[in-house]
Amino acid sequence: MIAVSGLCLCAACGTKSVEVATNTDTAIYPDYMGVTVPSNIAPLNFHYTAEGIRKALTTVSCNDASHQFDGREVVWDLQQWKDLLASAEGDTPFFSSEISLKKGRKVALEWEVYVSADRIDPYLSYRLIEPGYEVWHEVEIRERCLEDFGERVLSDWRHTGNSCMNCHIHSQARADLSMFYVRGRNGGAFLNRNGELRKLSLKAKDMVSGTVYGEIHPSGRYGVFSSNIIIPGFHTQGSRRLEVYDTESDLAIADFDKNEMTVPPALARKDVLETFPVFSADGRSIYYCAADTLPLPRDIERLRYSLMKVSFDEATGRTGREVEVIWDAEEHEGSVCHPKCSPDGKWIMYTVADYGTFPIWHTECQLEMMNLQTGETVRMDAANSDRSDTYHSWSSDSRWFVFASKRGDGKYGKPYFCHVDAHGRLTKPFVLPQEDPWHYENTLRSFNIPDLSDGPVNFDAETIGRMVRETEAEIFQ
Repeated sequence: MIAVSGLCLCAACGTKSVEVATNTDTAIYPDYMGVTVPSNIAPLNFHYTAEGIRKALTTVSCNDASHQFDGREVVWDLQQWKDLLASAEGDTPFFSSEISLKKGRKVALEWEVYVSADRIDPYLSYRLIEPGYEVWHEVEIRERCLEDFGERVLSDWRHTGNSCMNCHIHSQARADLSMFYVRGRNGGAFLNRNGELRKLSLKAKDMVSGTVYGEIHPSGRYGVFSSNIIIPGFHTQGSRRLEVYDTESDLAIADFDKNEMTVPPALARKDVLETFPVFSADGRSIYYCAADTLPLPRDIERLRYSLMKVSFDEATGRTGREVEVIWDAEEHEGSVCHPKCSPDGKWIMYTVADYGTFPIWHTECQLEMMNLQTGETVRMDAANSDRSDTYHSWSSDSRWFVFASKRGDGKYGKPYFCHVDAHGRLTKPFVLPQEDPWHYENTLRSFNIPDLSDGPVNFDAETIGRMVRETEAEIFQ
């Protein structure tokens, strides 16, 4: 149920007294009521969802400016929207509408949108994929400008021979330091660093597989990765569909300057499954998830991962020997995955599910945050839903994060943005704006692993396709 009276975060611009209906049939989609948005976001185009609308008039006012829209859809002119954001920064534009329904019935709505002075990194990359386990090769990685609706393809199946592609990630939202994988024949890890694009084979003889999940060190010299043997399995009872788990997984360090892989013994124990490693903001520590090995899939519901920490020495590329438990799975009666450190070093955000390590099929999966200075955990009820919320990334100033949520239909993931202040207080999330207000009702693809960037990367699908066909992957020892 959506409340039609929006959240008021500061005094409204041009607020007037109207009778507000509480009829949920007159809600809008996407739901932008009461959200906080950055001052450089693309227009919040939407439509009314009520059946039998005969007429709708929407008024948006702030300071001395006023805009009116006639009809079921509200679609902004880009320059008008930018002018509104510029005048409303740190303030609240006021939306009101009068809707005429069948049988002469009329409903009035009003809500507000707060415009934060905290800008967001202007680019977002994501993988577009059908939300099933059968289709894995018709995949695209795209890059979208958040300040308008410009979008381009960074890699796709047309240029890579129907290869699977994974996870375009940036180091602390830097456009000049990112990486993703093209799997299969002629594939490799594509490292974008300091204007150079390299194709790497990140596998050494003492690793259980090639690298799967990982992150780039803030210096750009190192990467930390998991190597996993991943098994998919189907549930035979209840409403659950698919389970994905590891039978083996270790961690490894890549030195991109020396083309060397190192497998630290403390992070490659045979009785422990280690996965999802990331660097701390200062690069002096590695956080990762670990669980004791169990007979799988028989004991899958007992498989719970804790959040761990180990020191990292940038001068030598080596990890420490002592491992610290940051979030204990047994104590919290849950399983953690996908940790991500905020660039300011204050927070670590992660996903918690009842069990396991592949949460997108878990409806109970939710985001949680920890203050790294105090060890206090922060509930994120304002951001979470009753469906899977995961695959998050931070903005470069640590004031915004984006995550993939299956809220609504429970099948299609979409990117949602949320503001977080210095005290960890969250605002209501809003979905990635689209030029077509009906876009999400009409698309049949999920947005997977959204990742923020301070600029566009320096490659495209044609460049990647050419490297797949013509460039040998650099071997790591």
